[in-house]
Amino acid sequence: MAKYSKKAGEKVEEAMHEMKEGKLKTGTGKKVTSKKQAVAIGLSEAREAGAKVPKKK
Repeated sequence: MAKYSKKAGEKVEEAMHEMKEGKLKTGTGKKVTSKKQAVAIGLSEAREAGAKVPKKK
């Protein structure tokens, strides 16, 4: 199993909260309803911020 940094976990947690509040949007502006999609967005943001996150497959 891949190891994620603490920063990456925080970004994912943040994205999940936004999704539950209905504030998380996709790149095209649609509302995110899937937990998997929220996690993917959180990891992507963490990757951009320089956190230790395994690369996309």
